Amino acid sequence: MSLLEDLNWRHAVKAYDATKKVSDEDINTILEAARLAPTSSGLQPFRVIVVENQELKEKMVAGALNPEVMRDSSHVLVFAAWDSYSNEKIDKVYDHHTDVRELPRGRFSSYTDLIKGMYGEQTPEQHFAHTARQTYIALGLAMAQAAELRVDSTPAEGFNNEIVDEILNLKELGLKSVTLLYLGYRDEPNDWLSHMKKVRIPMEEFVVRK
Repeated sequence: MSLLEDLNWRHAVKAYDATKKVSDEDINTILEAARLAPTSSGLQPFRVIVVENQELKEKMVAGALNPEVMRDSSHVLVFAAWDSYSNEKIDKVYDHHTDVRELPRGRFSSYTDLIKGMYGEQTPEQHFAHTARQTYIALGLAMAQAAELRVDSTPAEGFNNEIVDEILNLKELGLKSVTLLYLGYRDEPNDWLSHMKKVRIPMEEFVVRK
């Protein structure tokens, strides 16, 4: 199957079959697609929290705008971004880069000094606005990989971030939730969107050529 066929197949599922669970193998493949996503300066300034424990999902339902989708999904992936940049975080990432590539630590110091100076002039709010945007690239790749595996998904910004952050203790990790991705298998009779045509604006309107 091609990527375009996969994208035409998928939609934001509105009802999940709670009896069907996504295999660990497929979850790990979806997570690997997210892990391999490109990020600004290669910093990967976010983490993905995998929630499969039903009791934990039930607690998170209090913060969801679509509680039944959260409750009945197989897994909830929480894309959570760094709450701020720091010199220590940047050095840790680039030490990892040089170690993996068998290069001396500090090999990229001229660049890391540049971005440290740039972020040093910004507020934590500006930092989070930037790190949060990075999560959407990984979110898109995770949805595409799920579609290839014929695992249904629903991206969600409609949730109470404070409730989710508190339940998952994200503040202690220096993270703030940005988006959720529900994964599972559609409940055909109750997923009202599954039998409707996919609708997007026409290509000639979507693309502006200069």
